[in-house]
Amino acid sequence: MSDQQFALLPSLEAVLQDPDVMEILIDGYNRVYVDKHGAFVDVPTPYQNNDHLLTEIMAMASALGRRLDEDHPIADFRLIEDGSRIHVVLPPISLNGPVMNIRKFLRQPLTLDQILGYSCLSEDMAEFLQACVLGRINIGVCGGTGSGKTSVQNILCQMIPDEERIITVEHSAEILLDKKRRVALETRPANPDGRGEVSMRDLISSATKMRPDRLVIGELQGGEVIDMLLAINIGYDGSIFNLHANGTRDALSRLEVMATTGNPTLPLLAVREQIASAVQLLTYQERMRDGTRRIIRITEVVGLQGDQIQTQDIFEFRQTGYADGKISGYYTATGVVPRFITKIRNANVDVPMTIFEPR
Repeated sequence: MSDQQFALLPSLEAVLQDPDVMEILIDGYNRVYVDKHGAFVDVPTPYQNNDHLLTEIMAMASALGRRLDEDHPIADFRLIEDGSRIHVVLPPISLNGPVMNIRKFLRQPLTLDQILGYSCLSEDMAEFLQACVLGRINIGVCGGTGSGKTSVQNILCQMIPDEERIITVEHSAEILLDKKRRVALETRPANPDGRGEVSMRDLISSATKMRPDRLVIGELQGGEVIDMLLAINIGYDGSIFNLHANGTRDALSRLEVMATTGNPTLPLLAVREQIASAVQLLTYQERMRDGTRRIIRITEVVGLQGDQIQTQDIFEFRQTGYADGKISGYYTATGVVPRFITKIRNANVDVPMTIFEPR
């Protein structure tokens, strides 16, 4: 953990140094707990009272040049050194006293071998996803908060050939990608005077003018969805993006809603046509109740039939039981061969048909 974090949050130094802690949650000065090994664990509070906590929060905001006061009681911060994200809510909006969430950022991204070792997916699923990346299939990575979307997106991006020029566009830079032809773009909030904002829509527009071989877009949150869809549909295939969703069908519904955010005159059928044309594959992962993170489903977006987007599952995780706090189950193919298999093979990428056989 960086020295910058210790300087900005000195009371939390011991917790920040713990490599097993992924997130720190403070619900008022006397309720401090952490996400450790997928479970919440209470830790002794380092704060004497709410004023002590508030003083440290305000000092951090001042050091980072951000406005945080009674008129602006909600703020997001990112620590430049290591990318950790901080969200703060102050009274009177928060009735618990000052509330702060700190999501630590992995300085070394997980590798494919590591998530295979953690049983986050099967070897057949990994082989299929690698073929999709090399075959320039457009992939959406979806899941709930803390499900591992960014980790999966990082792994998919590591599969992109080194010779390709990659433009990453994010609200907060979280994609760790050691590629020599990678350009990283990050949004900027408005200053205290309300000027200087650079939005995701601005960045996507800029990225399309920078000769990308691949567009990699961080978490989608609003009207920038329509800009992404239009960009993919004019030839930027092989794009990878992520979004919050409770399933692959829900991901498509959320894309529809976000595409019309700020674009209320767009016909819904036209939006669905853009989604069906741009998005070819969705992965959905969950943080399960035993704390494990798994890719539950890999789904092909087949296309538009009538006015509905059609999908078909290619791989899935089937739970068989739950005992002693652990979920048991297995990964299997559904027996469906994706329709874009020809595109992958035309890119001279080998895909053994045996991976599509149900286990």
